[in-house]
Amino acid sequence: MTTAQNLRLTVSPWFWIVSLSLAMLSVALSIFLGVVDIPPQQVIDALLGNGAASAHSIIIDIRLPRIATGVLAGIHFAVAGLLLQSITRNPLADPSIMGILQGATLTVTLFLLFTVYLQNSGSHALPALPLEWLPFIGMLGGLAAGGVIYALAFMRNIGPLRITLCGIAVGAVLHALAIGLIAGWGSARIEVLLEWLSGSLYARNWQHALFLLPFTIVGLVALPFIRRPLELLRFDEAVSQSFGLSYRRQFSFALFLSCLLAASAVGVVGPIVFVGLIVPHLARFFCRGATALVLPMTITLGAVIVTLGDLAGRLFGQAEEIPIGVVTAICGAPLLILLLRKIP
Repeated sequence: MTTAQNLRLTVSPWFWIVSLSLAMLSVALSIFLGVVDIPPQQVIDALLGNGAASAHSIIIDIRLPRIATGVLAGIHFAVAGLLLQSITRNPLADPSIMGILQGATLTVTLFLLFTVYLQNSGSHALPALPLEWLPFIGMLGGLAAGGVIYALAFMRNIGPLRITLCGIAVGAVLHALAIGLIAGWGSARIEVLLEWLSGSLYARNWQHALFLLPFTIVGLVALPFIRRPLELLRFDEAVSQSFGLSYRRQFSFALFLSCLLAASAVGVVGPIVFVGLIVPHLARFFCRGATALVLPMTITLGAVIVTLGDLAGRLFGQAEEIPIGVVTAICGAPLLILLLRKIP
């Protein structure tokens, strides 16, 4: 495909119409469908601020914030996966390869263990930390893990292969520590941890969506500035520098942005697996070589897949809903195999 063709695809109104329609359809389905069957007219009335109090509570206070949190988290995981796959030149890269998920898991485990210890000790010197801090704690853990991996790779001359190997090694250690704590911990908070580990949008409210929103805005604003560097980072350092790219600076910035997006999302909803891995492949498959469209398609598909995955978990699980992390794992593995068979 020539550059001129690629540019024409970039500004094609049909692409934006289809993408926007797909996103709006997934959101609409999630609003109108759920465990509680609400007639469409009552849903519309609730959205307009009218109607029964029960319908208004379900739609405005439960479904909408859950959908908003899922859309933002889906964008975060998908874009983080695309960035990592580009800079590491590894088609199997996702946030877990940088130890982000494992770092967040360990800090969340320690956080819940510490709060239980404070409550059981009966000490009034230190107040028990509230669960509302959990997203922030998880995000800090994910960012810290990414920082450690970057520092290790930096000391040994930063590069895609070194970053990948450091991520796998550090992630394995952090995961083992977290599992060891979970296995030897029989506290009352274990169900909170297991729910978080499964990747879930259960009981997510407007505070969670507002927590993610600033990071989403920062990420989306930064993406246009790194689109061209991202394409050049797919080449070796010498080749990238021959095009005038400051390789280390752009590599570091793309890596930091991916860690920021993934860590903030995993802190709020837990490790939703396969989204960061599969969505970039789906975007490339649908765009058919039009590289300029891969990034916006990744953003759209990230939001759509998490929204529809959560809806499927609610409908099939009913009162005992299936966590979205389980849905994406079940559907993601065969889909990835199918994509890898079709993508050269």
